Amino acid sequence: MKLVSFLRNNKPTWGVAVEGGVVDCGARLGKKYPDLKAVIANRGLADVKKLVKGKKPDLPTAKVRFLPVIGNPDKIICIGLNYKSHVAETGRSDAQYPTIFTRFANTQVGHGQPMISPKNSEKYDYEGEVAVVIGKKGRHIGKADALKYVAGYACYNDGSIRDWQRHTTQFTPGKNFVGTGGFGPWLVTADEIPDPSKMTLVTRLNGQELQRATTDLLIFDIPTLISYCSDWTELA
Repeated sequence: MKLVSFLRNNKPTWGVAVEGGVVDCGARLGKKYPDLKAVIANRGLADVKKLVKGKKPDLPTAKVRFLPVIGNPDKIICIGLNYKSHVAETGRSDAQYPTIFTRFANTQVGHGQPMISPKNSEKYDYEGEVAVVIGKKGRHIGKADALKYVAGYACYNDGSIRDWQRHTTQFTPGKNFVGTGGFGPWLVTADEIPDPSKMTLVTRLNGQELQRATTDLLIFDIPTLISYCSDWTELA
């Protein structure tokens, strides 16, 4: 399934992208699951799948105003310098441990919504990423079990203010300007991507392809990152 968060009649709701548009599941299941975070946390995907089977869209795709897929995440853990090609561009060698920084939820915007270029910098840059959404709580997760904790995957534009990113050894300021985190359009559930090491990530700017990478070129693969992060914080 492709899970989406969006506005309908200027109110936030959630649903599933189907051929031609979106089924508004929030209108039908909202009392039990007020948002996608609640669906995932309460193991509600089976209810959603049953509901949308055979349903026609309530809203055509062209009229969907997307919100960030998960607008209220518990935390956003970001991994930097993790593609071999990107590290080579910087002239650095592979690291022993992942480079980690955080992004704040209020910096995110939905698919198709404006990403804001700040007035105090001319170094605004795109950065296409894969977002991995955790589906259940866990600590000290072994690599062999890591993918069992994944709810799904989404596209993420980690808009970066390069000069602010380099003010200190920590990336946080340059990664958290308002309206710089494009999240969506949807979350593809993990059952549709059984092997996340075989994904291709393409970034386009005004129709021009500027980035193309495959997840088999990650220095630290997704199971390794889940395991590592779960050793110092609870994932949820």
